[in-house]
Amino acid sequence: MPKAENICKSFHDKAVLKNFTYEFPEGRITALVGQSGCGKTTLLSIMMGLIKADSGTLIGFDKPISAVFQEDRLCENLTVSANIRLVTGKRFTKTEIEKELCAVGLDGCAEKPVRELSGGMKRRTAIVRAMLADSEILFFDEPFKGLDSDTKRVVIEYVRQKSEGRTVIFVTHDMEECEMLAEETVQLAEN
Repeated sequence: MPKAENICKSFHDKAVLKNFTYEFPEGRITALVGQSGCGKTTLLSIMMGLIKADSGTLIGFDKPISAVFQEDRLCENLTVSANIRLVTGKRFTKTEIEKELCAVGLDGCAEKPVRELSGGMKRRTAIVRAMLADSEILFFDEPFKGLDSDTKRVVIEYVRQKSEGRTVIFVTHDMEECEMLAEETVQLAEN
């Protein structure tokens, strides 16, 4: 099981994480919740290997990962399907990608340039891309922001179905999202 042991991180002498320890259940969906500034995004970044902890140990995070960041991180000039193929290669046919896009309400968008999409459409593209990546651990940082409530429900159900058997760690401020998706909840305390 992926485990974070005694993770500490400070920025400019301000402690953001102090001795955070948690064993994330494999194949389950865990939500990280807490006040803004309590270290949720920092913890995700450490577990993804994007920044280093000041101290502590990570165990079991050396598996293939995919992520949805707070910003979509899409290539604006590429089409939706080309953005997805950046992580999937040729593992999925055009028809299979279109089916996945339809599942989140993006019917007919596969060949549109990302720059022509609304914010919510970009967000769903980023989610589909992460879900189709060949990964064992998925990291999501506020993955459903900008989605209206009906679309959010559809996308959360899509994530639940597609993540079966994979470990998902997601950050949210929204307790409704937590209740709809999380199987485990970790409350981070403000330092």
